[in-house]
Amino acid sequence: MSCCGRIRKLTIIILMISSIVLSGCRMTVSLTGGNIDPRAKTVLVQTFNNNSSLVNPTLSQDFTTALKNRIQNQTPLTIINNGNGDYTLEGEITNYTITPIAIQGNDAAAMNRLTITVRVRFINSLDENQSFDQTFSRYADYNSSLNFTAVENTLVTEINDALTEDIFNKAFVNW
Repeated sequence: MSCCGRIRKLTIIILMISSIVLSGCRMTVSLTGGNIDPRAKTVLVQTFNNNSSLVNPTLSQDFTTALKNRIQNQTPLTIINNGNGDYTLEGEITNYTITPIAIQGNDAAAMNRLTITVRVRFINSLDENQSFDQTFSRYADYNSSLNFTAVENTLVTEINDALTEDIFNKAFVNW
């Protein structure tokens, strides 16, 4: 038998043995690095009401939906609409403000900042030590020459993405 024939035969044997060994193993890989209790099956996400003085009429629903989507896309948990979940996320939007951040020589703002702040209560019914009550805040800057209503939806989406990532990491990744 030639050298190439032996290498080919050895490769086939190694692949067969690897397949047999690996088929008997069950691996769980988390793409997020999550630390979800294996007993957890459900999460209740309450609507986050907008209690800020400046009200965006769709912010409450937009934020709540963004948080649910992140959990649904990055965990095996089932989102429930009522009852007691293994995990519960609830809270409120406490701040929605626009502030000037870059003042020009004529005392006009060159840039403005939209800031959204959310208070979150995370209840882990399986391990109370993992529960928390915390405020999260994120912002996005935009050129003040732009009409705010023209860029508001884009800014809110960007901020909601950042906020839900922060909340998800705190609740499920233990960051």
